[in-house]
Amino acid sequence: MDRRSLIKHAGIAGVLTAGVAPAVHAQAAIRWRLASSFPKALDTIYGAAEVFAKKVGEMSGGKFEISVHAGGELMPAFGVVDGVQEGTVQVAHTAPYYFFGKDDTFAMGTAIPFGLNSRQLTSWFYDGNGLKLFREFYDKYNIVNFPGGNTGAQMGGWYRNEIKSLDDMKGLKFRVGGFAGKVITRMGGVPQNIPGGEIYQALERGTIDAVEWVGPYDDEKLGFQKVAKNYYYPGWWEGGAQLDFYVNKAAYNGLSAENKAIVECAASHAHTTMQAMYDNRNPAALKRLVAGGVKVLPFPRPVMDEAFKQSMSLYTELSDTNPAWKKIYADYSNFRKDQNLWFRFTEAQFDRYMQAATL
Repeated sequence: MDRRSLIKHAGIAGVLTAGVAPAVHAQAAIRWRLASSFPKALDTIYGAAEVFAKKVGEMSGGKFEISVHAGGELMPAFGVVDGVQEGTVQVAHTAPYYFFGKDDTFAMGTAIPFGLNSRQLTSWFYDGNGLKLFREFYDKYNIVNFPGGNTGAQMGGWYRNEIKSLDDMKGLKFRVGGFAGKVITRMGGVPQNIPGGEIYQALERGTIDAVEWVGPYDDEKLGFQKVAKNYYYPGWWEGGAQLDFYVNKAAYNGLSAENKAIVECAASHAHTTMQAMYDNRNPAALKRLVAGGVKVLPFPRPVMDEAFKQSMSLYTELSDTNPAWKKIYADYSNFRKDQNLWFRFTEAQFDRYMQAATL
């Protein structure tokens, strides 16, 4: 009797009794490195990469391990796209809009001024065309992208002096994340793109006049309130800032179907966890900041109106000159229009009522 016939007729017990060992294909252990664009001190935004890596390890039974490295450990914080593209690391965790210098289209992967909020952006990626369109865009960078967290709507930053009119924006040296600097420039400001780990020193030394980062919890950790006491809202350039996991295309394609599913699910888990952390921790941090003497102030309406006007004008110009931007923004802007119509009657109305109620 040949081996195949023996297995068919004897079953596993008979095979073992007969001393014929079944073939076992043990999957080799996988070891990846992840380069973050953020400092370890930020347990929310840097922590999302740790959540991702931990979940990959748990779901694979420890056979798929990812070591997480803070910005500057393996490569500069703004060098992670090159690192993934070239295969120096297998994965990065970053904010796509940091790389608008390569192509302005990157910015839509995180946030653009007066863009989608966090729920809308998640909806566009997971149930709209967002993920499909960006997969096509990133293909030329050898990257496979996965949503990797969202901060929710951000604050408008810390200012040494109050912003009372549009004139106060003129000449303002403002650390602002990536693409939003294009609008600040059109308003007369002087944007500065500085990694998170270097911002406090720049503000303390007076190299910059103002800085935006994320919101109360992270901002308090970085200590901006010690240098500037005027805290503005809203961050009109970041209505829902999304992070991404960038995976090297060859490394991803080399995974089994099971491990590809693990990466996808772990990224979704980190995506949800990160915003939950921000939503949970920001309220208490804001109370502490106010108790410490911080003034929380709204941007004047003329500043908001001018920012909106300049943003829409910029998007029209980019659509005329950048085919990649035009293709993705056309879908993005149509989705935003429908979402704002829907939210107007539901989320926004409910939120306004609840915020005015006595609880």
